[in-house]
Amino acid sequence: MYASVWMMVLSCYSARGQNQNAIQLDTIYANDYTNVALFFPESIRQGIVGSKDFVFSFNRDEAQHLGLLQAKPGRPSNLLVISTTGSVFSYLVMYKESINRYTYFVDPQERIGTETSNYSNPIHFSGEVKTSSGTPPFPYDRYCEYLIQKKQKIGRLKTRNQGIILSVENIVFHKDALYFVMEIENRSGLDYDFNYMSLSNQTRLKGKRKSMQKLPKEPLFTHQVPKKIIPGEVKRFVYVVPKFSLSRDRRLIVDLVEAQGERVLKLKINPKYINYPN
Repeated sequence: MYASVWMMVLSCYSARGQNQNAIQLDTIYANDYTNVALFFPESIRQGIVGSKDFVFSFNRDEAQHLGLLQAKPGRPSNLLVISTTGSVFSYLVMYKESINRYTYFVDPQERIGTETSNYSNPIHFSGEVKTSSGTPPFPYDRYCEYLIQKKQKIGRLKTRNQGIILSVENIVFHKDALYFVMEIENRSGLDYDFNYMSLSNQTRLKGKRKSMQKLPKEPLFTHQVPKKIIPGEVKRFVYVVPKFSLSRDRRLIVDLVEAQGERVLKLKINPKYINYPN
């Protein structure tokens, strides 16, 4: 998956006026118990690593200049960073048990190029869909249908209760929104009547009496949400919510509630799947 994502990204960007084959990329070393800080001359819009052994985190909600790199033992890979102004930065990244440099201040001249001015989205849409949040219209239904047909998976995110299986098949970031491709399978002998499904952040509050606080995520759009799943049937649908990120002390909770029944399912999603979607 990481290799295909990397090749797709490279096909979408080019360095104008520079010979990329002649560029000698700098190497950044990182490990799994310290953060290596990279301060870019421009705010970060997108950061992609070529291997799951590396994690590059940055503020997705509010553009900032800071990115943090961590690594696990594994093969060397690469890091691609794209700024809010379209500047492209690229580095080799390697795991090293002991490092002596923890901070990098990136010079503007280190960029390898800029986004092509004629870049176009590889998926073409037509038509409009009104959203519940009052944001500008976007054809969510076309992209949701594309994701359902694509059948890409993000991991084993699944829970079950009395023959009903709820799974998150994919989480995709696209145009300032997160798309959750869901699947419900009915392996029981009774129909499952869909009541509602909710997404919410769960935070552990500090103090002597620890409690849990849940903050709901209001969907921008839903696609093909089923009303009933009969025995032996599998239904796929999509929830679209505004983009967000989670800190380490939070989890995303998916609650599925049956109408006129007690087969309730709860699925907890680790922050890494939210902060590093497909």
